[in-house]
Amino acid sequence: MEKRLEEILPIMDVEHDCILSKSGDITVIFRAHLPEIFTLSNQEYEAFHQAWIKAIKILPKHSIFCKQDWFVESTFRPDFNKADDSFLNRSSDRFFNERPFLDHECYIMLTKKPSGRKISTSLFSNLIRTTIVPEQTLSVQLLQDFLDSTGQFRRIMEDSGFVKLERIKADQLKSQGRKRGLIEKYMQLSDKWEEMIIRDIVFDEGLLVGDKYCQLYTLADAQDLPSLCGSRINYDKYSTDRTKFSVGFACTLGQLLPCNHLYSQYIFIEDSAKTIQKLESKRLRLQSLSAYSRENLIARDATNDFLNEAISQQRLPVKAHFNVLVWSDSREELKDLKNMVSSALAQMDAVAKQETLGAPQIFWAGIPGNAADFPMNDTFDTFTEQATCFLNLETGYRSSLSPMGIRLGDRLTGRPVHVDISDEPMKMGICTNRNKFILGPSGSGKSFFTNHMVRSYYEQGTHVVLVDVGHSYKGLCDMVKGYYFTYSESSPIRFNPFYIGEGDSLDTEKKESIKTLLLALWKKDDEEFKRSEYVALSNAITGYYSHLEQYPEIFPCFNTFYTFLKDDYVPVLHGQQVKEKDFDINNFLYVLRPYAEGGEFDYLLNATENLNLLQERFIVFELDNIKDHPILFPVVTIIIMEVFINKMRKMKGVRKMILIEEAWKALMKEGFAEYIKYLFKTVRKFFGEAIVVTQDVEDIISSPVVKQAIINNSDCKILLDQSKYQNKFDQIQELLGLTEKEKALVLSVNRSNDPLRKYKEVFISLGGMLSKVYRTEVSLEEYLAYTTEQTEKVRLMEFAAENGGDMKKAIAAMAQEIRSKQH
Repeated sequence: MEKRLEEILPIMDVEHDCILSKSGDITVIFRAHLPEIFTLSNQEYEAFHQAWIKAIKILPKHSIFCKQDWFVESTFRPDFNKADDSFLNRSSDRFFNERPFLDHECYIMLTKKPSGRKISTSLFSNLIRTTIVPEQTLSVQLLQDFLDSTGQFRRIMEDSGFVKLERIKADQLKSQGRKRGLIEKYMQLSDKWEEMIIRDIVFDEGLLVGDKYCQLYTLADAQDLPSLCGSRINYDKYSTDRTKFSVGFACTLGQLLPCNHLYSQYIFIEDSAKTIQKLESKRLRLQSLSAYSRENLIARDATNDFLNEAISQQRLPVKAHFNVLVWSDSREELKDLKNMVSSALAQMDAVAKQETLGAPQIFWAGIPGNAADFPMNDTFDTFTEQATCFLNLETGYRSSLSPMGIRLGDRLTGRPVHVDISDEPMKMGICTNRNKFILGPSGSGKSFFTNHMVRSYYEQGTHVVLVDVGHSYKGLCDMVKGYYFTYSESSPIRFNPFYIGEGDSLDTEKKESIKTLLLALWKKDDEEFKRSEYVALSNAITGYYSHLEQYPEIFPCFNTFYTFLKDDYVPVLHGQQVKEKDFDINNFLYVLRPYAEGGEFDYLLNATENLNLLQERFIVFELDNIKDHPILFPVVTIIIMEVFINKMRKMKGVRKMILIEEAWKALMKEGFAEYIKYLFKTVRKFFGEAIVVTQDVEDIISSPVVKQAIINNSDCKILLDQSKYQNKFDQIQELLGLTEKEKALVLSVNRSNDPLRKYKEVFISLGGMLSKVYRTEVSLEEYLAYTTEQTEKVRLMEFAAENGGDMKKAIAAMAQEIRSKQH
């Protein structure tokens, strides 16, 4: 027989942001923002568990704690209408479009029953009898007392630091116009607040909500429960021989159950004195009957143990019930869902019971505000400590709201999340600088991650200076049309430190950098320069730029500077009667002759292109072919230092990044160590970040600069697959100052990757306080821009030649070719 929902709905009204039932129950509802999955340690799980116990104990007697976790299958939908999107961002959006994931929402409902309310059972429910009227009129004081308790509950939970509770207002509880409220969302099992479909609820054959076939599985009988429970369990997929990876005890019924489901957790706080009195009576009855049956004897002992624990350890006896409601649009899928739920409960060492006869009453009691009508014959006696073990403690990865950051993937599903590892941690106070230290052996996806990070930062307006060995950034540099400085016989490396570009000026720093360069070319490392030589060079540089002002047709470069010294500055020195012992100009001109026109290195300081280094946003110094060259390498080192310090001091309010790849090892021998120390300590003040990338942990140990200055001043530590070091990871852990939780996270990287998808995982620690593992999963176009595979790079260059050097067209054409071969 059909009934209209408004006739039997147990909810009377929503007042003062509380739900009022027809039986006089008051319910306050919070939306809970839980910690992200795979981010808590053993100690944190225990602390979180204790917070739940304290908060539930604060609730008054005759109240009900109900927690509903909604897990709904959703798909990622990017915004394709962004006007300022780059070529690679659009390809990433297309790649991740409709990526499935579980969307999670958590609601905590605190209900206060009026005293003397009739207890509900499967036979006596307001679903069956609708003529119940409230037995008492609610007083203002009663409501205020309950609201005070819920306020204390919220404070205890939020003070734990693990969860944020947001009180749900009346307009979100009740449906408004074209928007569903929470009550209707539950009744229609709707994942969309704006969905405008009204569904019938049918209880005749199982549970059917519109076209959704539902099944209900319960944990309601003590004999179906696990023999042991705790705040956490080991997650074997990510555990190693040396580390145990933790997830919440009930996590298998949460994020790890990959289907549409609603996990409802009920804890009923009754009058504990009366509960103990009833159990004492039950114990006495069982005592008298124990001689007739072994079952009675065991039941008596169990009741006795329960009472002893309640009294000796001051435990709060409660009644509890947990259930999982799964649904699907297809009846055929129900069998698969049953296997999933059974398997999830088996991992907790519990037995799944599928509800059939009692399902309508349990479903009905789940209506927000109707928890007091829960059939109490479907609950079991326990203590708060044990009941809270079954609460779902985690949610999925959340995206940062910061405009700055990079796109990484949720560890479980690969759903894209926006991650800010620079600004947000500084604002939150967990980091004091933006510097980063990246450690990953060859083949771990290190250059892939750094390419991805650098590209993201560049597209968000950052000035990037890269120092590399190995041509890892050639594809990306060509794509963004940056400056790529490298050496080959046919195209040697060229600079022009004398050129003053747009936005630059001849200030003290510019003069000092030219002087430093000239002295490095003139004197050996072990030779000292005199004060008089320093002054003479200063005068020469000042005179040269005055000369350029008089003759604007002269192009500033080393050639014209050398000519100025010979023809104009030598007579000045003779006129001032400068002695040879104070400044030997002839020796100076002789030593620097190879860098002037016609000399062996005349290309080095006379560049006519790639001159505006201050304004150029993407510069790569590739040192592979010159790292052992006695002349070229020191010059390039000085120019790198000058370029970044110039940017650092003159580009005010603009983000700067210097990333030193494996090149730092070569740079250490040229006095670059002090510069790196200086950078890591001061770059923060200039809205910049310094990043060092290394492959081998031995390199860290062997370099005191890296060991002390870099690691100590890098609040963000990024580690890739360390599985080959897992037996000697203690050394890395001590060096980087990683916690036991971070150690477990690092060693879980790539341990259980989805075999159907191509990606590597990356561990990111922010200030030692926030640590997570993400996927670095990219589109085919991004892959081709970042790849370091020789054959792929050669093929990409061929496509670039065919497309007039346009890397975007080359990448698009090569991606199309690869896809056509795959199909």
